[in-house]
Amino acid sequence: MNKSSKTDWKRLAEMDDKDIDTSDIAELDEAFFQQAEIRMPPKQPVTLRLDADVLAWFKSKGTGYQTRINKLLRTYMEAQEHHRS
Repeated sequence: MNKSSKTDWKRLAEMDDKDIDTSDIAELDEAFFQQAEIRMPPKQPVTLRLDADVLAWFKSKGTGYQTRINKLLRTYMEAQEHHRS
């Protein structure tokens, strides 16, 4: 499917937010956010060599240490991407 957009993106980008008609878009209420799902990229198993004390520190914080390591790496990645822009 290769449909090109008919939106005038340049004109839209130059508009102030207050000038954009959003009257046909429903407001997002509390019910929307209660049912919303955050979709993250799928996890991929890897072998990663860490310093023993670093791994011990993450493990000492309880279950979910791999998730915390992933979150730390994601935060760093996003900061680097933002920095390059």
